[in-house]
Amino acid sequence: MSHQGIHHITAVAGDPKENHKFYTQVLGLRMVKKTVNFDDPSVYHLYYGNETGEPGTILTFFPWEHLKDGEPDAGQVVAVSFSIPTTSKSFWLHHLEEQKIDFEDPFERFGKEVIGLQDPHGLHLELVLDPVADKAEGWEDGPIPARHTIRGIHGATLAEDNYAGTGRLLEEDLGFELTNQFENRYLYESKAEFGSTIEIIDQFPLNGKPGKGTVHHIAFRAEDEEEQERYRKKLLNKGYYLTEVKDRDYFKSVYFHEPGGILFEIATDPPGFTCDEDVAKLGQSLQLPDWLEHERTDIEQDLPSLTA
Repeated sequence: MSHQGIHHITAVAGDPKENHKFYTQVLGLRMVKKTVNFDDPSVYHLYYGNETGEPGTILTFFPWEHLKDGEPDAGQVVAVSFSIPTTSKSFWLHHLEEQKIDFEDPFERFGKEVIGLQDPHGLHLELVLDPVADKAEGWEDGPIPARHTIRGIHGATLAEDNYAGTGRLLEEDLGFELTNQFENRYLYESKAEFGSTIEIIDQFPLNGKPGKGTVHHIAFRAEDEEEQERYRKKLLNKGYYLTEVKDRDYFKSVYFHEPGGILFEIATDPPGFTCDEDVAKLGQSLQLPDWLEHERTDIEQDLPSLTA
C-alpha cells in the first residue's frame, strides 16, 4: 500500500525567524502552510515540504522563541532524514560550506550515503542520497536548483530502551517490514515513495529532556478517515489508548504513545494543504481555523515577523 509511511514529523524550534530562514533558504524547502498551534494560538505552526505539500514530505515546527534547549533521549525521535538525488552530493557539500553550516563528512549506512548536520536549534538532520529521489521532480521556484532539491522525508531515527515492542507495532500495525540490522540499529521500511524508513537505535544510552531541537511527534499516513478508524479500532483492541479524532484542518488526527513512549499520530492524507490556498500561493498568508478567525487581528499582532 503506497500510502503507508510517514505523513509528517513535528518538532520544536526556538526563534521562528531563524527556523524559517534555515528551512526555506538553506535547505530550500517550501513553506506550504503558515498557521498557529491550535492548542496555543500565540505560537506559529509552520509546515515545510515539497511544492504541493504532499504527505511524506512534511516537517513541521512549533517555534517557542524562549524555550530552553532540549537533549535527545530514549523515547524520542533523535534524527530526521531527507531524500536528495544521488547525483547531488557535491552540490550539497559545497552549499552547506557556503552557508557556513557544520556537517559530518558523508558516510554509508544501510547501503546509502548520508550527510549529517543540525538545524539552528539543535535538531539532528540527515541528507540521504536516495535513488527514489532521482525519479521525483524538484521544486522549480525555490532557492535550490530543482535538480538538487530535497524531494521528501526519507525517514526518522527512533531511540528506544528496547526496540522490540516498537518494532512489532511498526510491522504488525503500521505497514513496515524489518529489512536490515547493524549492531544495535534496526531498519524498518514501507512501500511508500517518501517517508518510508524508520530506524530504531536499541538500548539508547543518553538521558535527555524535551525542548527546542527535539521532535514532538511523528505522524503516519491513513488513506482516508475510514482507514484511520480501522487503525484506531485495531490499536484500541491491542490495549493502546488513543485520543478522539482531532480536526487539524489539513488532516484528521488521532494520537497515542508507542511502547517506548514516543508520541505517534495517525493522520489522514485528505484534505491536504491546498484546501484553503492555491498551489501557487501556499504558505504566503496566515491561515487560521474557523473557530479562531474572530481573533485574527490580535493573533497577527502578537506573532513575530518571519522575514523582517
